[in-house]
Amino acid sequence: MKRAALLRELGDAGCVLKRHGKRHDLYTNPHNGRSAPVPRHTEIANTLCEVIRKQLGISV
Repeated sequence: MKRAALLRELGDAGCVLKRHGKRHDLYTNPHNGRSAPVPRHTEIANTLCEVIRKQLGISV
């Protein structure tokens, strides 16, 4: 999955960027307080996208 598509999906779910890191950005879901790191690769594996969604408490 393209990173831009994942970020769009996270934004639609209400997640916000908490901070930038060296290799990852930290996104937070303000509805439940959960956080997850998102890598800065152009392509992110679908399995990793599922893990990120689960960490943030987002269903597809």
